[in-house]
Amino acid sequence: MSIQVNQLASWHALQQHQQQLANTSIPALFAQDKQRFEHFSVEACGLLLDYSRNRATQETLDLLLVLANECQLSDWIKRLYQGEAVNHTEHRPALHIALRNRSNTPIQVAGQDVMPEVNAVLQRIGQFVQAVHNGDWLGHSGKPIQSVVNIGIGGSDLGPVMVTRALRAYRQGGLRSYFVSNVDSSHLMETLAEVDPETTLFIIASKTFSTQETMLNANSARQWLLEHYQGDEQAIARHFVAVSTSTERVRAFGIDTNNMFEFWDWVGGRFSLWSAIGLPVALAIGMEQFEQLLGGAHAMDEHFRTAPLAENIPVLLGLLSVWYTNFWGANTHAILPYDFVLEHLPAYLQQLKMESLGKRVNRQGEVVTYATCPIIWGAAGNNGQHAFYQLLHQGTHLVPADFIVAAQSQHPLGDHQPATLSNALAQTLALSQGRDTAATQAMLQAQGVSAEEIAQQLPHRTFIGNQPSNTLVYERLTPALLGALIAMYEHKVFVQSVCWDLNPFDQWGVELGKQVANSLLPALMGTGEAPADSDSSTLALLKRFAK
Repeated sequence: MSIQVNQLASWHALQQHQQQLANTSIPALFAQDKQRFEHFSVEACGLLLDYSRNRATQETLDLLLVLANECQLSDWIKRLYQGEAVNHTEHRPALHIALRNRSNTPIQVAGQDVMPEVNAVLQRIGQFVQAVHNGDWLGHSGKPIQSVVNIGIGGSDLGPVMVTRALRAYRQGGLRSYFVSNVDSSHLMETLAEVDPETTLFIIASKTFSTQETMLNANSARQWLLEHYQGDEQAIARHFVAVSTSTERVRAFGIDTNNMFEFWDWVGGRFSLWSAIGLPVALAIGMEQFEQLLGGAHAMDEHFRTAPLAENIPVLLGLLSVWYTNFWGANTHAILPYDFVLEHLPAYLQQLKMESLGKRVNRQGEVVTYATCPIIWGAAGNNGQHAFYQLLHQGTHLVPADFIVAAQSQHPLGDHQPATLSNALAQTLALSQGRDTAATQAMLQAQGVSAEEIAQQLPHRTFIGNQPSNTLVYERLTPALLGALIAMYEHKVFVQSVCWDLNPFDQWGVELGKQVANSLLPALMGTGEAPADSDSSTLALLKRFAK
């Protein structure tokens, strides 16, 4: 049995250090260091990270960096960039960095430079986007495309949805974008009710072209189109394109394989936004701005690869997450964007982080004896303030949070942005400082509240504070800035995976659910029996649904 990471000397040193800090508050740390912001902030790629509101000192960071070195983080980063099979259970590299490699320096997989293939697909995407925007790509009846419906799920949906929404202000070509992912027919039918079959383009995004949810929706959309065109199969090739690796299945569906955009098995689904999976994004914002998105991500890739660990934004964020998860018992982490166009970012990061790090065995296949991925959740501010912030301020859970704040809105209007910024700053300040008994009592006295009423209200209106947070600030959300932000979180996940000795690039738990669903489907469709090992609950519910 190998040595697990919680047996390392640096791990034990961090445990002892946490005990020393257990009774130290964040306000006390600010009082001890008048330049704490300067000492605990770093800037790169248009992003300012203020991590001064953490239960951490310089000694904390030094010890976390020792842990990173003991876990050979720098070596793992080199292995990632050199195309080694860091996804060891599937014997693959994880080269999402190649998809946005704007420097075009060679990146090798099995001795072959992948950049010519990557560039060729990007060129084909650009040509296709231009054809649609110029009106050269016409539907079967000769009308130009007005609506694009992306049919996918997981990484083929969450990333494109989030980015297309976030960059709506940069939309080009006048296309309306729709996304269908859920196998529940309501999702597809409500979308089809809003589009015209003669001016709609469907993108079917499935690596194998066999994903159950995606192909069921795709076949239903196909039938809907054929009903409009009275069964004319030639219409399919003018209204459907594919993002896939399965030429035979794409051709069998009726899609012209010249309109199939490839990607590779070294691209994991939740890291695939930068590949042809980003086709709906490119159609929405234009190829030039899609390349700016790639460029921002590449800039963050270079920062992650070259910056010293102590000044490296993804490294600092990853180590702080390890600090809270393993040494403070924090089971969740909140994502709180104060930029409404990032409203889908928490859902996107749920997949990125929990599908990557939701593992209970290490790289050697041994069950770990320490906590791994915290639960990721959140919502856009200010909405969250009127929903769950009560728990953050006065609940019983320690909830580290990332506040993501734009200095300028994409859509400036009057005093809206100052109001947004005041709330973001107020929440980080209030969460860290709280309000003690003396301050609460003085406030109530100033309001003329009686002594008897003060005694009653005091416990309910006191806040212990000391809730940690990071604040990520940028000037304005552009395609390049968003690319850097997403890549930052991708690399943070990699840092955490190294410190926890996990493979962040497989997702066997997702596969299990698919396999069980496929085994139950014949019983629900009346074409077979339930598996013999089904429990009594499953059997009873199958009977109920059959009625």
